Amino acid sequence: MKSCEDIEKSIMTTYRQAIWTKFRKAIKEYNLIQDGDKIAVCISGGKDSMLMAKCFQELKRHNKINFDVVYLVMNPGYNEENKQKIISNAEKLNIPIDMFETKIFDVVSEIDNNPCFICSKIRRGHLYKKAKEYGCNKIALGHHFDDVIETILMGMLYGSQIQTMMPKLYSSYHPDMQLIRPMYYIKEADIVRWKKRNGLEFIKCACKVSERKELTGEDGSKRDEIKELINTLRKKYKNIDINIFRSVENVNLNAIISYRKGDEKHHFLDDYGHKGE
Repeated sequence: MKSCEDIEKSIMTTYRQAIWTKFRKAIKEYNLIQDGDKIAVCISGGKDSMLMAKCFQELKRHNKINFDVVYLVMNPGYNEENKQKIISNAEKLNIPIDMFETKIFDVVSEIDNNPCFICSKIRRGHLYKKAKEYGCNKIALGHHFDDVIETILMGMLYGSQIQTMMPKLYSSYHPDMQLIRPMYYIKEADIVRWKKRNGLEFIKCACKVSERKELTGEDGSKRDEIKELINTLRKKYKNIDINIFRSVENVNLNAIISYRKGDEKHHFLDDYGHKGE
């Protein structure tokens, strides 16, 4: 592992275009951070959230926006080895984390249907609650570009709907809190390259459901299937990932059979025949 100084420098030099520029682009285009914000940067211990924390530190050093951050790590029930791995990485990367304990993995391991979805929802609830204790008005999650396009295809192929992972949104249960995703434009392959170049090793999911699947040889998740599909398509079509992303930016409501906005459902036959309107 390289020194913390070298790792920080690589974000601003070697990976300036692939990581730093895209991090700032998402913040600017989606207006993710404003003066006076206090943001809980949520760190799972994986490569994405650890890189996000380092990008926030760089943003604090170089940006003119007046905002504050806290670096939250929720322990949902990691084994001791993974827990210490997170603490060790945070120390080496000079990230001042605050870790708090929960027992989410114990609860979710007993659930058979959609455990990952339920785990994500419960974890987010804990993060919102802890962030509010710190006086934060936003939480930042480390979802990246690949997470976004995978969500689009999953919605279409498995959920029969067109939707995506939004760059920011208000919490349904905490209306004074927002969730932001500043890694929105950064590709996972570039995060992996950054990690390997700097000799970094992070924990993976580390939940009991994943451990059980590894031991029993169960098939991966639907997201794993979609990830594999996109990687296959990338080999044949250069801009396939960009096109998937832009498909939810260029929705033509005149060429959609029906769509929902809030509780209202709109159908193309509602206005059909009213020429010139």
